[in-house]
Amino acid sequence: MNEQNEQNQNNNITEYNPGNADNDNNQNNNQNIVVAAPVRKINLPNKLTIFRIILVPVIMIFILITNLGDEKTWIDTWSNIFAAALFLIATLTDLLDGIIARRLKLITDFGKLMDPLADKFLIVGSLIAITGANSFDDPVFRVIAVWVTAIVFFRELAVTSLRLVANTSDGNVIAANFAGKLKTFSQCVCVMTILLEDVVLSQNLSTPPYLFSYITMAIMLILTVYSGFVYFKSYWSYINPAK
Repeated sequence: MNEQNEQNQNNNITEYNPGNADNDNNQNNNQNIVVAAPVRKINLPNKLTIFRIILVPVIMIFILITNLGDEKTWIDTWSNIFAAALFLIATLTDLLDGIIARRLKLITDFGKLMDPLADKFLIVGSLIAITGANSFDDPVFRVIAVWVTAIVFFRELAVTSLRLVANTSDGNVIAANFAGKLKTFSQCVCVMTILLEDVVLSQNLSTPPYLFSYITMAIMLILTVYSGFVYFKSYWSYINPAK
C-alpha cells in the first residue's frame, strides 16, 4: 500500500526544465509581435503634382502685387514676369509628371484624380488673380476677363463634380482625355499671354491693347466649353435624371 502511494506521488511530480520555460516565453513574445505594414512613399509624378498645387498661391501673390500702387512701376512689370515664370514652371511639371508616370508605370488613382485638379487650381487661381489686379486696368478687358473666369470656374466645378460622382458610384476614376488636355494647353497659353502681353508684346509690336489676350481667351473659352460637353456626353449615365 505504501509502495503504491509513493508511485502515485512520483507520477504527480513534474520535472522543471528552465529551457522549456524560455521557449514558452519566446513563443508568447512572438505571438505578441505586430508586423508593421510597409510605408508606401509618394512617387515622383505625385510629388510634382503636389509641388504644382503649392505654386498656385505663390503665383497669385506675384500677380496681385500690382495692387500696391495706382500707377504702373517696375514692380508691376517684374511681378508679372516672375508670375509668368512660375506659371511656366508649374505647367512644365504637369508635362513631366505625365511622361514619367507613363514611362515608369507609376500611374496611380491619386495621380488620375489630383493631376487634373492641380491644373484647375492653377488656371482658375491665376485667372481670379488677373481679374483682381490693378495692372489690367482696361475696363473692357476687366469685364471680359471676369465673365471668362466665371465660365471656366463653373465648367471646372461641373467636371470635377462629375468625377466625384463617378468615383463614388463604382470607383471609376475619370482620367483627362484629349479634349481636356487640349483645353488645359489653351488655358496655359492664355494666362501666359495675358501676363506678358503688356510687358513684352505691346512694347515690340504696334497692336491694339490686349489683342492677343482677347484671341487666346476666345480660343480657351471655346475649348473649355467643348471639352466639358465631351465629358458629360461620355459619362452622362452617372447623372442621368431619368434613371
